[in-house]
Amino acid sequence: MSQKVSKEYVDVDYTLTHVPKNARKGWVPIFAVLLGFTFIVTTMAAGANLGTSMPLGDLITVLLIGNLILSTYVGVLCWISAKTGLNTILLARYTLGKFGSKWTSIILGGTQVFWYAFQAAYMGKVFTAALGWEAYFVPVTIFWSLFMGAFAIWGTKGMEIVAYLSIPPFLFLAYKIPQISIETVGGVRELFAIEPTTTITFAAAITIIIGAFISGGTQAPNWARFAKTPKTAFSVGFLAFLIGNVVMAISGMLGGLVMQEDDMVNVLLQMGIIVWAMFILIFNIWTTNTTAAYSFGVAGAEFFNKPNKVPFVIGGLIIATIMAVTGIYEVFISFLTFLGIFVPSLGGLIIGDYLFNWRKSMPRIEEMKFKIVRSSNLIAYVLATLGAYLTSVFEIGLPPLNGILLGIGLVYVMKNIYKLLGIDDRHQTPRETEVVEISS
Repeated sequence: MSQKVSKEYVDVDYTLTHVPKNARKGWVPIFAVLLGFTFIVTTMAAGANLGTSMPLGDLITVLLIGNLILSTYVGVLCWISAKTGLNTILLARYTLGKFGSKWTSIILGGTQVFWYAFQAAYMGKVFTAALGWEAYFVPVTIFWSLFMGAFAIWGTKGMEIVAYLSIPPFLFLAYKIPQISIETVGGVRELFAIEPTTTITFAAAITIIIGAFISGGTQAPNWARFAKTPKTAFSVGFLAFLIGNVVMAISGMLGGLVMQEDDMVNVLLQMGIIVWAMFILIFNIWTTNTTAAYSFGVAGAEFFNKPNKVPFVIGGLIIATIMAVTGIYEVFISFLTFLGIFVPSLGGLIIGDYLFNWRKSMPRIEEMKFKIVRSSNLIAYVLATLGAYLTSVFEIGLPPLNGILLGIGLVYVMKNIYKLLGIDDRHQTPRETEVVEISS
């Protein structure tokens, strides 16, 4: 009589636990995934939008300031993730509590579904414009959306393969757009002489630059946690985001500036490279959408406390595909502004909580007895987000940076207020726990 052997799902991505030392990787595959993640048409599209609003000198200033802030923020989160072996949403469980972290799953998973939808719509728009198939936008978009998402089910190995394939051709496109832009106007000096047709404030422009990838940057720990050391994770996260975002944004900015067109697809059409660019963009969008699908799969797994991300990848794909074919492309810039104000304070909160509460001893997650909500940090998050929003309304400083700094600082403030009031807002551990320590 034969016995049936049950097959238990093995979570090779360590979705709900620490990445062990024996699963850590060298810097090359992590750098490839993160760099491929940053080679995203949304950053290029944001650059094209700003290219119609500022002269080139101001655009370069905005680009450098915005990306230095973003890359430093990402690098610090990557350092923490490699030190602990945890992804962003699990770090948020320590910060906000078992139920409080669900908000992190919603906002980060939700924004990645939006990114996926926008990129799928972009793929459909480019593909149909290149081949003259505009009437078939819906079926073409559905095909690419489902095709790209399938690789996220494969996990980190699938993302590494796609990342390696996508980087070289997209670097060439990032070279080709500036080359055509310079040739079109007659030289670099002429580029600096172009007057914009619209206006935007520095703070608003920097908010768009940071907002273009703040959600993705906040989830960079999903891959950086596999780094062998925190120093490697910081370096890889900082450099990948700085290089990738600068290359993407400057390409879009030059195209938008020269063509005075804020839609990247129309920029490519006017440059006459739409068909050729289509094949490169396939690899690019494929890479970034695979990582986006992986991210919302991880977020769903944490939300429902299930180690298998696959059902949540599939569910997110269905939602994103519906969004892609029903007009998500039209609200792009408004959404970037929203992200630049409301997401940075969340990352700042995680950084502040680690620095002020866990830096010396991060107990293992399976040993923790998590509070439902850590109200001190929840109040800190609400106040930090409100502060970032008000500074954007009254044009005080840089809203994304304000949100990060307020998130970090208010953790310390609320911790001390609770201490003075005699309120214990800490998680509990049932016994002496092993502390997570990864060499620096």
